[in-house]
Amino acid sequence: MAEAAKYPNEHIVRTRVISAPASAIFALLADPNRHPDTEPGDWVRGAIDTGPITATGQIFSMDMFHEAAGGAYRIDNTVTTFEPDRAIAWDPGQADESGTVVPGGWRWRYDLDEGESGTEVTLTYDWSRTTEETREAFGGFPVVPPEYLDASLETVERAVTGAE
Repeated sequence: MAEAAKYPNEHIVRTRVISAPASAIFALLADPNRHPDTEPGDWVRGAIDTGPITATGQIFSMDMFHEAAGGAYRIDNTVTTFEPDRAIAWDPGQADESGTVVPGGWRWRYDLDEGESGTEVTLTYDWSRTTEETREAFGGFPVVPPEYLDASLETVERAVTGAE
């Protein structure tokens, strides 16, 4: 099936209710040191910038590793949404020679809605701003399937609840 037919809006959205307060989940997401605890593999290796995320426009950089990307690399994330205990999002990219971060065209966003039975966490992976050149360089988008987002939310849940 063609990409456009599978994902006509160029994004994947997954939701999970986590038995933890929104503040605990947000604290995890706003701490680059804990970002390895937000994904199910070992793609995210560690924080280069170890201070907490505190505002939109902030850039935080991470050490990454993925065989398909040639092994180890650095990603520079620009925070696009910062609403404590409600929502956080960032656009991954890389700094050019002048140090200006150029977003790649995709975004990771978490929306938190705390209720009586826990916090509904919605994870959105949106690649709608990705250029054709970038899509070709990555071998097409999305680079992860919906199941990856499900596994990421499970990983977040384990990190904040200690559940196995």
